[in-house]
Amino acid sequence: MEFTDQMQRTFTLEKPPQRIVSLVPSQTELLYDLGLEERIVGITKFCVHPYHFKSTKTVVGGTKNIKLEKIKELHPDLILCNKEENSKEIVEELEKLFPVHVSDVKNIDESMEMISQYGAMLKCNTEASKINNKIQFYLKDFQEFVRDIPVQKVAYFIWRKPWMVAGEDTFINYLLTLCKFENIYASHGRYPEVEIKKMRLEGNPAIVMLSSEPYPFKEEHAFELGRCTQHAKIVFVDGEYFSWYGSRLAKAFEYFKQLHKKIG
Repeated sequence: MEFTDQMQRTFTLEKPPQRIVSLVPSQTELLYDLGLEERIVGITKFCVHPYHFKSTKTVVGGTKNIKLEKIKELHPDLILCNKEENSKEIVEELEKLFPVHVSDVKNIDESMEMISQYGAMLKCNTEASKINNKIQFYLKDFQEFVRDIPVQKVAYFIWRKPWMVAGEDTFINYLLTLCKFENIYASHGRYPEVEIKKMRLEGNPAIVMLSSEPYPFKEEHAFELGRCTQHAKIVFVDGEYFSWYGSRLAKAFEYFKQLHKKIG
């Protein structure tokens, strides 16, 4: 059968895949939640959920640096990639040898579309529909929760040396907006480098968020950033809930509720 991915690429699967390599951490977690653990043969070193996969699946490198020979040895009948996580060069190299699905997710609708595509490709439509229904239910509940919460300005940091933040046209920015946070760097590009000493002039955030990934921020970094703001609250946040899509979204909205209660 012929399938179309979220990059509008077409590929053919002769039968439902039984040997899957996932090069995207959030999509690895999705496969597990779809009940497909036994079909997963390869993952990246960043695929940390579920935890036991580190000892039961073959690690084929990182999301940006794959070990092609290891992948070849696994004889996959499907490889799962993502436009942002994996380079165009990686996709082009892999698709010469194996069927490759590339996701492109910047909002919840596109996440649910990806889940539905997995359901069709992997013959698990019922499980995919259940996950999408959960996401829709918790999303609606969360939208009611934040309905009367005032918008607050935020800066969402993802890296240091250089300081980098999440900006426009990213899944993180989409979720920040959904949570009633106004990203002061939304017009500065997707993941811009910023000068923290200019933070007050460039938006003066009420909240500065330090993501748990990909950079391991510590208290000393919070102190450093705090000195560049006008009494902003510095908050450590779980980056997985802000940047992982797929089945993780069904759990994210409860986390966002608790975050709002913590911020006050």
